[in-house]
Amino acid sequence: MRALTWQGTKKVSVETVADPEIVNPRDAIIRVTATAICGSDLHLYDGVIPSMQAGDILGHEFMGEVVETGSDSTLTKGQRVVVPFTISCGGCFHCRITQFSACENSNPSEKQDMSEQLYGHPMAGIFGYSHMTGGFAGGQAEYVRVPFSDVGPIAVPDHLDDEQVLFLSDILPTGWMAADNAGIGPDDTVAVWGCGPVGLFAVQSALAMGAAQVIAIDHYPHRLELARQLGAETVNFHTSDVREALMEMSGGIGVDAVIDAVGMEAHGFAIDNMLDIAKQTIGIGADRASALKQAILAVRPGGRVSVPGVYGGMTDKFPLGALMEKGLQLRTGQTHVQRYMKDLLGMIEEGKLDTTFLISHRLPLEQAAEGYRQFRNAQDSWTKVVLKPGG
Repeated sequence: MRALTWQGTKKVSVETVADPEIVNPRDAIIRVTATAICGSDLHLYDGVIPSMQAGDILGHEFMGEVVETGSDSTLTKGQRVVVPFTISCGGCFHCRITQFSACENSNPSEKQDMSEQLYGHPMAGIFGYSHMTGGFAGGQAEYVRVPFSDVGPIAVPDHLDDEQVLFLSDILPTGWMAADNAGIGPDDTVAVWGCGPVGLFAVQSALAMGAAQVIAIDHYPHRLELARQLGAETVNFHTSDVREALMEMSGGIGVDAVIDAVGMEAHGFAIDNMLDIAKQTIGIGADRASALKQAILAVRPGGRVSVPGVYGGMTDKFPLGALMEKGLQLRTGQTHVQRYMKDLLGMIEEGKLDTTFLISHRLPLEQAAEGYRQFRNAQDSWTKVVLKPGG
């Protein structure tokens, strides 16, 4: 089959690789009909996630048709399914309490010791996202093996096309969980850092949950316009002092909740962010956390901080004193996708959530390398790239 492979920092290529096979009775093989490039894939592309190996198949946002099943799979051939990016067994302690992204049994990797050193625990399995997360082949390919297929994938009705449901695999539940973690109430003012796909879905989710005011922060004009079309007010951090703007827009109190949808590669002009960029460049690994630092300083005392943005290691000059003295609540984590998929699918069917507005480009899989390059370097116009294997 043809698949997109990682070959080094900023080097990806579509290669012919071995077809996946059933290796466990709970497996299924999916023929991928649509897959997408995620913002967190750029962390792999930029070389800031450790334990990648040349030839690894990328991609964790995908869906398709079931073509083969193991004896214990609950899927049937011919079903259209969306597959969560998190791989979960369904039976461990964390899966039983719907903390699917903390599954204890889905990551067989020998690199677990690396994640234990970085994060204090072994990570659950994730498709196409380094050997710390199991080394599983990803879905930017013609076919993919899906472990624990009786737990993760959700069947989708025929009257919904691929693009309406594809983002149930990751970014829609991630944006929804970000808003959920922010504890949004009907009178709340919420600020969202980053108008990439997750940030835009967080904006949409916060409004759907009844927030009185949502403020989106970015510097890309088109992305800010997409946020306005959803109903958000906007702040351009290149032309405004974000903290002053938020204080003015919240009546001098500060916003009730903040969402950092940027993560480890935030842009900013503070000296400490420049130092973080330099450390990342030479490989000593500080996350660039300027968005998170700004969010903590901007939220009101007693407010809530939600962090769906991906962080990979350590950050310098973290405002722990502000977090404590302001009495803030902080919630974060990989998304428990399976917890949200059914309800979100229902909202899509009812027309309550639009999932296609941010798609800017559709490419055949063979052009995936160009898709990565443009998604990385032309982020204002390339807001979301959907790849079509065999197209």
